[in-house]
Amino acid sequence: MITRLFFLSAFLLGADIAFGQTGDIYAGEAFRFSEIQQNGTARFRGLGGNQTALGGDASSLFGNPAGLAFYNRSEVSISPTINLNNTQSAYLGTTTPNNGAKFSVGQLGLIFAGGGKDGGRWKRSTFGVGYHQNINYFNQFTFQGRNNRSSFIDPIILDANSRNVTGAQIDAQYDPNTNQATDLLAAAYQQYLIDGTPFTDSQGQANSRPPYSRFDPLNPRDQRNTFTSSGAQSQWTFGYAGNLDDKLYLGINLGLSSVRYTYDNVLTEYVVNGTVLDNYSQRDQLSVKGNGFNVSVGTIYKLTPDIQIGANVATPTFMSLRETFSQSVSAVAFDRTLLNNSTVDVQPNDFNYSVTSPFRASGGATVFLGKGKLGFLTASAEYVGYGGLRASTSDNSNAQANSDFKNSVRTSVQNTYQNTINFRAGAEFRAGLFRIRGGAAYLPDPYLRQLDNIDRSKLLVSGGLGIRNDRFFADVAGTFNTFKSAYTPYTLPNTANYGSAQINNNNTTVTLSVGTFF
Repeated sequence: MITRLFFLSAFLLGADIAFGQTGDIYAGEAFRFSEIQQNGTARFRGLGGNQTALGGDASSLFGNPAGLAFYNRSEVSISPTINLNNTQSAYLGTTTPNNGAKFSVGQLGLIFAGGGKDGGRWKRSTFGVGYHQNINYFNQFTFQGRNNRSSFIDPIILDANSRNVTGAQIDAQYDPNTNQATDLLAAAYQQYLIDGTPFTDSQGQANSRPPYSRFDPLNPRDQRNTFTSSGAQSQWTFGYAGNLDDKLYLGINLGLSSVRYTYDNVLTEYVVNGTVLDNYSQRDQLSVKGNGFNVSVGTIYKLTPDIQIGANVATPTFMSLRETFSQSVSAVAFDRTLLNNSTVDVQPNDFNYSVTSPFRASGGATVFLGKGKLGFLTASAEYVGYGGLRASTSDNSNAQANSDFKNSVRTSVQNTYQNTINFRAGAEFRAGLFRIRGGAAYLPDPYLRQLDNIDRSKLLVSGGLGIRNDRFFADVAGTFNTFKSAYTPYTLPNTANYGSAQINNNNTTVTLSVGTFF
């Protein structure tokens, strides 16, 4: 099975290097499906995402399940969420803004509270089932700038020259009946993005061969890249908890996760004062779907009526994923008769693989103010073992290739990611029926080294309001998250000949939770 990297790199690089870069790609995919920042109801989001040493909230289902044992009545709740995305992308001296919004259901929960035996030490037990989003993949950004040094065609030219193939051999990789090419080189060749050196072959036929080049090689290119992604890593969770003497709370849950992720990236170049092609584009699309499971166990213990501590341990999520990667090349020529088709597709590539997410463990404490009538302060620390990320496959043609894939991902993880400890703190203040909340979360940079000289640590600041009576509650929370990232549209052997977009991300999540007791 050919992973998406090999559409170009397997022909350009030696096998060991190619597998190394495949490892980088799928180590990055494993990280993408494992970086949980904040989830849950508006109440817990407003507290900075603290869930370890608190209970009585539907977030306990998938946070610390011991918190379910605080319920003394049943509850149903739902949390619609809107994600606001704002980016500023700097590329080749030009800054481009982009804004977007996405609505989703962040949480849905049903809690059944039960009583214990009369006179027994087990005061009550609780069962719950709920849905929540661990990660929302909504993102979009645009960057553009004038490039005087290179084109995204250049890596394709390097591929053609390294293969030492003729134009006729490249043409043979294109099927005019389906308008599909077997790889990116064949698609680009059909669209006249690359041009070979003419010669007459042994059969007396006009042909072309290396060195390959592009038309108008000295002309600048105005480059524009648009990226959009969507989907979520969500989970249905089943939890059970019990309460011993109103002091020790124990819980366990089973999570059934689902991954749905898509991205669409279009890179377009406009040739300044071009003579053959006005503009051309490469479009890359990825769709990933899969399922997995995990288990969590937790406990909360009341040291005193005003102080309680909690701990939670979560197994990795074991996921089975299937991806479909597709590409296409489009071009617009000044001579409208030059191109047979405005777009040529590359045959889609399917690939099945498995991912093991990090092991997680957390501990925290809560202090109640005025015997709980005034509110509380809470804080927690969460260990995330990113060094344990793994990916494997059985899709390759032989066992050795599958083993090489697994080992290359493990090596890439060990060389790229580090274990981290996330810190969260929050407070709730009460005045009758009303609640006001504030919180913060600090998520350290999970990378061993700063990529693109960017510190990828994140600071999430949140706040919220709530109202609660004997039958009904409503909470609203907002979380502001700012961080930096980078995007490199293509690479070349000389790093001076290509650039990366530096992206400032400002994300705001607004969640409304409503529920009723029964």
